[in-house]
Amino acid sequence: MSEIIQSIRGMSDILPDQAPLWDAFEATVRDWLRAYGYRAIRMPLVEKTELFVRSIGEVTDIVEKEMYTFTDLNGESITLRPEGTASCVRAAAEHHLLYNAPQRLYYTGPMFRHEKPQKGRYRQFHQVGVEALGFPGPDVDAEHLIMCAALWQRLGLQDIELQINTLGDAQVRARYRLRLLEYFEGHRDGLDEDSQRRLHTNPMRILDSKNPAMQALIEAAPRLHDDLDDASLAHFEALQSILRDAGVAYVINPRLVRGLDYYNYTVFEWVSDRLGAQSAVCAGGRYDGLFAQLGAKPAPACGFAMGVERLLALMAESAQSVVAAPAAYLVHSGVQADRMAWRVAEQMRAAGIDLVFHCGGGSFKSQMKKADASGARFAVIIGDDEAASGKVVVKSLREVSEQVSVSAEEAIARIRDARAVADIEA
Repeated sequence: MSEIIQSIRGMSDILPDQAPLWDAFEATVRDWLRAYGYRAIRMPLVEKTELFVRSIGEVTDIVEKEMYTFTDLNGESITLRPEGTASCVRAAAEHHLLYNAPQRLYYTGPMFRHEKPQKGRYRQFHQVGVEALGFPGPDVDAEHLIMCAALWQRLGLQDIELQINTLGDAQVRARYRLRLLEYFEGHRDGLDEDSQRRLHTNPMRILDSKNPAMQALIEAAPRLHDDLDDASLAHFEALQSILRDAGVAYVINPRLVRGLDYYNYTVFEWVSDRLGAQSAVCAGGRYDGLFAQLGAKPAPACGFAMGVERLLALMAESAQSVVAAPAAYLVHSGVQADRMAWRVAEQMRAAGIDLVFHCGGGSFKSQMKKADASGARFAVIIGDDEAASGKVVVKSLREVSEQVSVSAEEAIARIRDARAVADIEA
């Protein structure tokens, strides 16, 4: 007998016991985004490789080492999306979404990077991406950060720190790049192989290095803030002013540059010390030049993405659990009872009650054991006596009470009332 084929390393199954937490998280996120006026957009999982080379940057770990890129049957190079912003901007430009008004958009789904799997880092991982396209000022930057703070509260998450920085505009970055280049050229012997390779293509990426041996050298490097012009400083101060007024705590991290080339002005990360090395649970910033970088009409934009697996790990650590239990489990035995049971099951479902219909036969005793194991609050029982009387028996499985024989309509009312009380108590 051959061995069972295993899943690809770093690409995990989401099993039935795990899925309820995902469902609850996604429902909360959809409600949260709707409250802020964001609309859903769905993009393909694969794009032309050029899209990511031009947007993310050719000299980045993602493009150089991590993308799943292959040649299709037409001889075209295509890539499984490693992130969502470039695809969203491409879709907005291709379909002229900014023709009449700015757009607040969001998307969810899997992304793909060939990284070394570890806690919080997978080769197939899931993100919620939020993009505000066509908005030039720091108010939308601030909205994104205020939104995130509100979501952490909804999810019951604590100890997530906001770190912010500004990268200035293209001219600021150009001046800073020259100063960094001069500095690192003078310390070339202290650079690792990756940093030496990036020295003349994108020296700012050296600041992102996690190599412990280089941290002292990076800490002593010139600071971008020394090159900021008045417009960049005003944008950053306006952002901070809104955050202070909104009561959103933050720290300024002058070494925060983000790993993608398209950012300018605001960049930020929400980090937690409870996830080991993969501390960022949400990150983003402003990318005003990306539309033009992709050949479209220039437009301001900003956005962020959150790692679903990392946030769910925090939720699990916070002892949050979600049990997907039905409201009722329908137990039935007997020829006439079986016929009636199908009708009652659909009647109850049509009334909005989640109900599991017992399949596979068995005695009432064995069926009741399965009803209890399902987590259902009630068992709805139909035997031939009930079929003859046109009634059902409702038995509570989670508290001590008398079982009652009632019509299907009254059974629906009882289960609904119990569910309403449970919702209030929760």
